[in-house]
Amino acid sequence: MQETTIARNYAETLVELARRASDLEGWGGLIDEVAGAIQADVRLSRFLESPRVSAARKNEIVAAAFADRLPRPFVRFLEAVITHRRQHLIPDIAVEYHAIVDRIQNRVHASVTVAREPDAALGRDVTARLSRVLGKTVVPHFVVRPDILGGTIVRVGDTIMDGSVRRRLNTLRSRMLGTIR
Repeated sequence: MQETTIARNYAETLVELARRASDLEGWGGLIDEVAGAIQADVRLSRFLESPRVSAARKNEIVAAAFADRLPRPFVRFLEAVITHRRQHLIPDIAVEYHAIVDRIQNRVHASVTVAREPDAALGRDVTARLSRVLGKTVVPHFVVRPDILGGTIVRVGDTIMDGSVRRRLNTLRSRMLGTIR
């Protein structure tokens, strides 16, 4: 089994636990915190990956560290991941978790490239228009690139919608040069 598939399977389990707790967003934050801690703290990462420390001992330490901070089913989920020696997949599980929650909530993320920093009104307008066009709730992630001159470039998955002034000028130039020849 590929690691992505394994991470997705664990993420599906975590989503089901979060649904039972009626807190999809909260549990998403929890898995992000754990994944972030593993990626940020070399000592924690080494501890979890060390073959010298038994899975049972790792679980004892994780349970003691999180017992009063995290919901018990979440801690038990982490213990199951560690018991099956899949702790290195926790960051991937977090990514898959959010992808599943996005599908459940009919939400899509869009990279929106603009020429200048967008204000709140532009952000709301872009979100509303994209949501209407795509038929899903759109979460925009703005990128500023002055070289596009104006307009927007939107990327959703593999689809790119280029409404930039730069593209329009290039298209116009190509047409003009094509007719002159």
